[in-house]
Amino acid sequence: MNQGQIIHPLWLRLSHWINALAVVIMVMSGWKIYNASPIFDFRFADDITLGGWLGGALLWHFFAMWILLGNGLLYLGLNLATSRFQRKLLPISPKGLLHDMHSAIKGRLAHADLSQYNQPQKLAYLFIILDTIVLVLSGLAIWKSVQFPLLRELMGGYDTARIVHFVAMSALVAVVAVHVLMVALIPRTLLLMIRGR
Repeated sequence: MNQGQIIHPLWLRLSHWINALAVVIMVMSGWKIYNASPIFDFRFADDITLGGWLGGALLWHFFAMWILLGNGLLYLGLNLATSRFQRKLLPISPKGLLHDMHSAIKGRLAHADLSQYNQPQKLAYLFIILDTIVLVLSGLAIWKSVQFPLLRELMGGYDTARIVHFVAMSALVAVVAVHVLMVALIPRTLLLMIRGR
């Protein structure tokens, strides 16, 4: 890897940080909204929620939703237009995934060349994209349940759409937690996402 080579272009870095901020706002405000009518037998502590009350949480949630939607579409569009999606995230093979997972468990996964994603990274980033699409669609089915009856029914009804939304949120939080842990273990990746090289 050339030391001066730009690995992450400016548009990607900006999109990444804007999406990260929007997701944090949506998750914390979403937890406050959840607390108003819990699906399961627990509530989130007020200290980790955003909005103060249901109305405030809804305002934060919808504010971040438009940012995530617009920025997410820009991110996908630029990835497809520049062929970065195909170059960086594909292909993924079961054999390659098992090999890299085995190396990671043994602490032997190479990180010398950060311009190339390993197979678990590719899978995680693809999962985040697909999971975010599920989050947006299930959120739309909940928010505009009457206006989008087909979407609501495809989600299994209003109550099931809430569960789908919650499970997708939980999966996203879990993947992001692993992502942050990996960044802590390999801090050069944080510098890469800030400086691009």
